[in-house]
This record gives sequence, structure tokens and C-alpha cells, in this order.
Amino acid sequence: MPDRFIDLHITEHRPPSCLNRGEYNEPKTFTIGNAPRATVSSQNQRRNWRKELEGELDEPTARTRLLPPRVAQALREADWPADLAHFAAGQVARSATGKGLETNPKEDHRTQAMLLVAASSIVDDLAAICSRNRPALEKGLAELLAAKDDPTGKKHGAKKPPPPLLPVKEVAECLTRRTATIGLFGRMLAGLNDADVTSAVQTAPAFTTHSSDLQPDFFTACEDWPAPGDRGSAHLDTTFLTTGVFYRFTTVNLTDLTRNLNDDHHEAQRLLGLFIRAFILTVPQAKKTSTAPHTVPDLVAYAVRERRPVSYAGAFEQPVKAAAHGGYLLPSYQTLDAHAGILNRLIGTTHLLGHGYATAQPSDAAHLGTRHDSFDTLIDAALTHTAQPQAAA
Repeated sequence: MPDRFIDLHITEHRPPSCLNRGEYNEPKTFTIGNAPRATVSSQNQRRNWRKELEGELDEPTARTRLLPPRVAQALREADWPADLAHFAAGQVARSATGKGLETNPKEDHRTQAMLLVAASSIVDDLAAICSRNRPALEKGLAELLAAKDDPTGKKHGAKKPPPPLLPVKEVAECLTRRTATIGLFGRMLAGLNDADVTSAVQTAPAFTTHSSDLQPDFFTACEDWPAPGDRGSAHLDTTFLTTGVFYRFTTVNLTDLTRNLNDDHHEAQRLLGLFIRAFILTVPQAKKTSTAPHTVPDLVAYAVRERRPVSYAGAFEQPVKAAAHGGYLLPSYQTLDAHAGILNRLIGTTHLLGHGYATAQPSDAAHLGTRHDSFDTLIDAALTHTAQPQAAA
């Protein structure tokens, strides 16, 4: 059977803001079509969607290097000796995979690689595994200390890495647990293949449909208790902001999503609906207190396809020009619709199972499918199209 995808497209105005900062603490930009564009990285978008969904589902994950230190802290709080808790944390990492995870022993065995784990009970569960195996850990620590005291370095296997003293299967079970968002966004853990999950969501960097330069914003902070003669400004600085109409695109491989959820089609549909809503309404959080960029999309469009997804990013390779009386929303809407029509003609609609859109614009789009009055009805229609029976290959 061919894979099935739902493509999601958005055009959205953002007021002066700094949605995604780069290396120099300035808004990220790319040159596209020989014009500077404000951008928001795919990683930034995905993290915000993941956090939004986890709050909705009350099912947190943690992307972290601090799992062993958290276990060590839990053991110390349970009155374990500090050296034994530290050793146990190292054994959590050593027992995670066949070869163990690389760690920094000076930082309670902080892992060198980031882990993505189901966070709700993993620290308590790993601490419980350590508690059940405390005699083995105590013996292993004693042997390690004895080896360090051996001046020849030949006894007790002093030069060899310590063997796994915790049950590898139990530790691996904790690390490989899945949540809904892991099923959506995937996970990779080197050396522990059972933890790997193929991401069902593919995301492109968002970018403005037109040229958008960094714009300086000079500001001062006033001294509320000025000394006599002070002018009152205690701090002066310049920050940079961008503004414009962004095109956002993501696609969900529904076949992979259902597979990641153990072929639970009902759960895949429920999670997809929540994801589409998060995709539409989630706002990046950078500098939100000083810019409040809480707009909603001008246009949301979807297309359910078989075999491969289709981005409309090519619509904006040539920057759109502002309308006669200013503004980029209407030109962006018209350009996207025209580009969708071109692609429909070029590749045909044989594998297009359904498409639709919702917009604030008064005029209808000719090539984006059925118009919907609200995001709610659009989501319902999209889920109906994704639930159609799978066609034969």
C-alpha cells in the first residue's frame, strides 16, 4: 500500500517580533530568491508543537542529558551514600545499551548525547531498579575502589570498563517507552535500536513570502530612583526584530504515524486532530513578553495525498510584492492559490484524495479545494479525508 500524507500550509502575518533567535541573538534570516527573508527553524516549530501537545495530553517527555544525574539525586534524597548514588548513575548509563552510553563522570554521569524519554515516572522507575539491585551496586563500587588502590593496576580488572550491574532489559524498557508525541516526532538513540521511532512529521523552516530585513529597535530602561542630576536612563541597547507574512509547511506521514501507534487507527486520528490544531495556533515563545506576536493564520490549507507530499514553497521563490495600498496578506494568498493550480496541472490529481482551506480573505481560492468557514470545520474535513480506505498499490 502507498504511504498516505496530509500536507498543511499556512500564511500568517507576524507583527514586529523575534520568533527564533540565531547565533548572535538576532532573528534568523535566510536569503531565498535573492532576497532576505525572516525565518523560523523547523526545530523551533517542532519543539513548540511538542510542548503544546504534551500539555494538552498531560504526557510529558524530556529531551535531556541529565537523566543519570536526576537518578543520582533521587538516590541521595533516599539516603544513599553520595559515592554509591554516583556509581549507580553511571550504571544506569552503562546498562542502557550493549556498550553503554558515553557519560561525563565528573557531572554525575551526564550523558554525552541527548536522550528523548517519557518523563512522567522514568526517574523513579530507574531509582527503583537501582534499589532492587543495591547489593550488586555496592559490590561493584567496592571492587572499583579496590582497583583504584592497586598500584599495579592489574587486579580487579582496573583498566576495563565496569560491567553492567543493572538488568539491561529493565533499563532499556524505561528508555524505550513511547508517548504520543514520540509517535509523532520520532526518536533516535544510538546503540538502542528498540528506542528508534521514525518521525511521522516532516517540517520545513518557515519564511516570509517577501523580503524582510532586520529592523533595529533602540530602547532604554529608566532608573526609578535617579540620583540628583541623573538623566534617568540606566540602560540603553538595540535589539533587532522582523515582521512579515510567513509561509509555514509541514506534512504528516499517516502511514508511519499509525504504525508508530501500533496500528491504532482511532488513536492516530485523534492525535492528528490535536496536532493540526497545534500547528495552526501555536506561537513561538521567543521575546513574547516584549512583542506579543499572538496573531492567527490568514490562510490554512490542507491536502491529503498518497505516495508523496507536495510543498507550495516554490510559490514564494520570487518575493511577492505588496498590494497597491500596502500589505502582503492578499498577494500571498493569491500567489499560493495560483501555485497550487500550477502543481495540480503538472502532477495531476490522481493521488489527491481531498483538499480544503479556511481563510480570512473575502474571495474564494480556485485551486485549494473546498472552502471552510472555520478552523474547526477544516480540521473535521481533513480527518474525514485521511480516514478514507487505503487504495491498492
